Amino acid sequence: MFFRTKKRSTIAVLLVIASMATVALLAFAVSVAAQSPQSSTSKIRFVRTSIIKGGETGDLPASDFDVTQGRSVDSNFPKPQLSGTVHPARVPAAHVPTAAGNEIVSGSFFSFLGLTHRDQRLSGTGIYTNTQFNIEPPDQGLAVGNGFVVEPVNDVLAVFSAADGSLLSGPEPVNEFFGLPPAIVRATPTTPNVFGPDLSDPRAYFDSSSGHFFITETEIGRDPNTGALVSPAQLFIAVSQTNDPTGSWNVFKLDITNDGDSVFGSCPCFGDQPLIGADQNGFYINTNAFTISTQSFRGTQLYAISKSALIIGTPPSVAAVRFHNLIFGFSIQPAAVPPGGTFETGNGGTEYFVSSLDFTGTLADQLAVWALTNTSSLDTTPDLHLSFQFVTTEVYGMPPSAQQKPGPTPQLDVLATLFPPGQNRNHLELIDSGDDRIRQVTFANGKLWTGLNTVVKTLQGPVRTGAAWFILSPSVNGSGDNTQVDATVAKQGYVSINSPNQNNVIYPSIGVNSSGKGVMAFSLVGQDFFPSAGYAALDEVNGAGPIVISGPGEAPEDGFSGYVQFGGFRVARWGDYSAAVADEDGNIWMGNEMIPNAPRVIRANWGTFITKVTP
Repeated sequence: MFFRTKKRSTIAVLLVIASMATVALLAFAVSVAAQSPQSSTSKIRFVRTSIIKGGETGDLPASDFDVTQGRSVDSNFPKPQLSGTVHPARVPAAHVPTAAGNEIVSGSFFSFLGLTHRDQRLSGTGIYTNTQFNIEPPDQGLAVGNGFVVEPVNDVLAVFSAADGSLLSGPEPVNEFFGLPPAIVRATPTTPNVFGPDLSDPRAYFDSSSGHFFITETEIGRDPNTGALVSPAQLFIAVSQTNDPTGSWNVFKLDITNDGDSVFGSCPCFGDQPLIGADQNGFYINTNAFTISTQSFRGTQLYAISKSALIIGTPPSVAAVRFHNLIFGFSIQPAAVPPGGTFETGNGGTEYFVSSLDFTGTLADQLAVWALTNTSSLDTTPDLHLSFQFVTTEVYGMPPSAQQKPGPTPQLDVLATLFPPGQNRNHLELIDSGDDRIRQVTFANGKLWTGLNTVVKTLQGPVRTGAAWFILSPSVNGSGDNTQVDATVAKQGYVSINSPNQNNVIYPSIGVNSSGKGVMAFSLVGQDFFPSAGYAALDEVNGAGPIVISGPGEAPEDGFSGYVQFGGFRVARWGDYSAAVADEDGNIWMGNEMIPNAPRVIRANWGTFITKVTP
């Protein structure tokens, strides 16, 4: 038996940033130029052509103990926890935002079950047969366009039909798709385990202006004998050659091993949780750099790449402009424009970003809005200018873990038979609600739409997790090195469940169409609910509407990550993020984690649920 735990501790990161930010936070408008950001150019190299293929193989024995937790910079936060599953959260209520709560109603939608943990564990054929790990949490990617639904989840991906939800290609291990060795070639009586590169944190994007699909993934090398993380570290970028994602893809890689900020210390590093977005000129990726050996924070990194160069795909390499030494930056989420939407063409083309500012893991009432201008220069000689401003908002803060409704837990039952009570120390898992970083940003109708997890109080019951949402009005003043972004709050609010029991809304993402009609997607879980997929309509006039449960959960989360035998602390990993995007007809598609009534393997039972709504 062996365990692979991929965790990151962010509290030291935030304390360092907070100490640097104390004086500057007294002012609302700060230019990045005043902090001497640095930029450099790196080469993104073409490595191969891929096709999404593969499928499931046989079943697994109950003794399959090969498990891994997806990397997350939020997993070791000293966040509020519950000691059990039948008592309200014992967290301080002072200054916590109070939300009226949203009622739960029925709705009209189209939906189907997406990739599941069983797909994750069993995908692969040929040399990739039985080479996947058990993995929690899913890490949801989603891109929809041209009648296709592209879903990468952790280390597996697939393409579905948008018309009826049928599987068109996959599930396929991402190691196979990117042309890498298998995640693990398991030991035999005469051979040891052989470990392959570590892949995680997938994202997907459909570029409606060109009709091409993008998939990104972060990668770290592994010692093939021990499984230890080693250099180098890469960012992989796959771009479909046509508007059909079941056809050929061009795959590029960017070596980011030495991409860190000296103010935080030296590398080698990897890029955790890549965030993606695009405007008419560029494709943008933000990462949080951590050292491979000690998992220490080394700054946030922002990459700007010519979108057309990636789409053409014929040169042996593509230039990427990297911005770093962004002292106030952490998980800076680039914006994406929905199909039929209008890009920001002023100042030579402008790409917006948003990040949260809770540097102490408690409460905050500001966001940072960023602008990268002159993006049209990416196709010639890059001459980009980056600025940001603090915007005062409603209060948000670190959410507590979530309870879940009791039900059948076959893995917990197996552990109870294998280990005596003194060694078991397990109970029905709590659900990790993550932290309060920005989850996703859409630029639609001239506004920035985004949301995040937050602690909330409601009119009934204890403190719990809800979602804060923001609609921001951005603008850019000046030009060149004197460029300065400005932003105000157009509307904001919360989505939560008002009930005496602790019911929670976690991991929100907001999809918006070109008409400014949006939907917030999330997981819903609590004492009254198995983990479920849900959503609420959102617009600038009416705010957030009632909650609709689109994918009712059928059982509790019963995955390995919260059980002590696998290194857990009775809190199961969930998320780390969801997805919501618009299609060409203005529908909103959502991907959320939930627990389905579907075949499972013993170590985990998560599923993803795909929902389409016409707002």
